[in-house]
Amino acid sequence: MKNKGVFKRVETKYLLNTFQYHALRAELEGIAGVDQYGETPILNIYYDTPDFRLIRTSLDKPLYKEKLRLRSYGTPSDESTSFVEIKKKFQGVVYKRRVPMRYADAVQYLNNDLPESNMPAADLQAEISEQQRSWGSVERQISGEINYFRQRYLNLIPQMVVSYDRIAMFGINDPELRITFDRNIRWRTSDLDLRHSGYGHALLQPDQYLMEIKIMGAMPVELANILSRLKIFSVSYSKYGSGYRRYFQFQTNYLVTQMLENEVSTLHVLSEMRGAQA
Repeated sequence: MKNKGVFKRVETKYLLNTFQYHALRAELEGIAGVDQYGETPILNIYYDTPDFRLIRTSLDKPLYKEKLRLRSYGTPSDESTSFVEIKKKFQGVVYKRRVPMRYADAVQYLNNDLPESNMPAADLQAEISEQQRSWGSVERQISGEINYFRQRYLNLIPQMVVSYDRIAMFGINDPELRITFDRNIRWRTSDLDLRHSGYGHALLQPDQYLMEIKIMGAMPVELANILSRLKIFSVSYSKYGSGYRRYFQFQTNYLVTQMLENEVSTLHVLSEMRGAQA
């Protein structure tokens, strides 16, 4: 898997049905082609505070927001290459920076407690450099940013696995154009180990696709006309955010059910007491 450690682009998302997906794929011939990997399973662990501070802030749509995740292409083994990523968004522009690590090393690094916040930056850098001695200057700079991120949110823990199957396309005449189609998007908040595959609760309907168009500048006019003709319109959508909303709904429903069960149990006990007194 080719690694590009630094990304800066505008990302626009669209929800497509099956008809729109196949119609668009036909229209994209000559504009964009599928990359060499074909459809690829992508698995992520999102790290957050115990109260989900990062994603709750993100869902409020601030001018600036950020996420930390561990990504694998396919179900990893301990020796598989994975990527520790920081994703930031400021005024609509997405900045993503990542470093490659063995999956086992990445999990150990991210799940261990961060040293005290007053530790010198050089010592923080050494913590990860011991694992990846072959890194160049760019990777070392990015790892420093990751350490700083973890330093600001000292209690980050793995909170959610989000996985999906992706087809990635690249512009034939515009190499900066990238189009991805994600289906079978799933989430879970237990068994947070990517080695156990990407199973989980579905976020989309079986006939839905999430498309993202990623480009440095303005969208090509030809592509904009195709989207308009097929009535494909942009949406605001976050996979992690949607998973968090489902998780919050599940938790709320569970608490309500527990309260109702306790109330019924209490009424039953009171009824038996009245019957005994009578």
